[in-house]
Amino acid sequence: MADASGIALYIHIPFCRAKCAYCDFNSYAGLEALFDDYAAAVCQEMRQAGPAQVRTIYVGGGTPTVLPPSHIARILHETRDAFEVSSEAEVSIEANPGTVTYAALGELVAQGVNRLSLGIQSFDERELHLLGRIHSASGAIQAVHAARRAGFGNVNLDLLYGLPGQSLSSWRTSLERALDLAPDHLSLYALTIEQDTPLATAIAGGKLPDPDPDLAADMCELAQEFLQSAGFLHYEISNWARTPRFLCQHNLTYWRNEPYLGIGAGAHSWRAGQRWSNTASPAGYVAQVLGGRRPVATQEAIHPALEMGETMIMGLRLLDEGVTFERFRQRFDLDLELEFANALQELAQLGLICTDQERVRLSQRGRLLGNQVFLRFLPD
Repeated sequence: MADASGIALYIHIPFCRAKCAYCDFNSYAGLEALFDDYAAAVCQEMRQAGPAQVRTIYVGGGTPTVLPPSHIARILHETRDAFEVSSEAEVSIEANPGTVTYAALGELVAQGVNRLSLGIQSFDERELHLLGRIHSASGAIQAVHAARRAGFGNVNLDLLYGLPGQSLSSWRTSLERALDLAPDHLSLYALTIEQDTPLATAIAGGKLPDPDPDLAADMCELAQEFLQSAGFLHYEISNWARTPRFLCQHNLTYWRNEPYLGIGAGAHSWRAGQRWSNTASPAGYVAQVLGGRRPVATQEAIHPALEMGETMIMGLRLLDEGVTFERFRQRFDLDLELEFANALQELAQLGLICTDQERVRLSQRGRLLGNQVFLRFLPD
């Protein structure tokens, strides 16, 4: 696949101040001694990756803001030395409200970061404690105000629903408190209970109730109605933007199944028909990169049938855009309606998709049953 229009660059920072009870991401607490070498390795891997045009940068984790601002500045400076970064690039960073200060946020703005994603998750103190978050509800509110004062004009808030013991009322309160902060973007995710996490252990041991999937569906519908009435654009299954200007450009790359390059421990890449992932261990990653080796742990060639299927699966997450017939034809030189005729017919009969002259999209019912739709597009 050509990436003449540029790639999305993801930089993974695998460090946290404390590991959350629900998290199975590639992140670790207590590795402060590795910070210096890790920043050096990230810069080295970018130099090894070779020249490329970059149209978005996303620094994620983990909690990137546990790194000293000087380390983040070094990494961002290297992106502009190693790559051709668009002057209009969206540059995002994730942050935990418990790890940011007004001064540090101001330094990020000075380094060209123009989008902040705050992992708030809840405004309910009991729920924050259950999740193992290190911030309070008031701390989250203060972090948003500090970000605005520091100059961030694009702020996303992450929230979780479907938590053990969470009520529809507490979920509504979190939504209300989020909107009171006038965010530009909201990401609302249903909690997934991942194996071998403290939360999964507590549920298995009877210390916490199993999440109620029917209640979680009610919470999803409440959010849709609530945010629609507030004027937000529901553009992806889990994402809302205040106006089209605030759609997350980096994540649109993933949903359109376009090229991206991952840098850092455990980061994933998809470029030129190949998909690969880096060594997950931060120490192992550092040793490989600073030793002059590529830190690749897995690699696979993506055959056209899988690429087409994944393009459908990811693209259908975009609720209004969906997958357009013209874009599919330009990319694969094939007719989408012929290539997936059986799947499209079956899904239409089930009322899970709708098509017009330009595109195929999830129906309202299909939005709630997306996994049943996506399975139809996987190759045999």
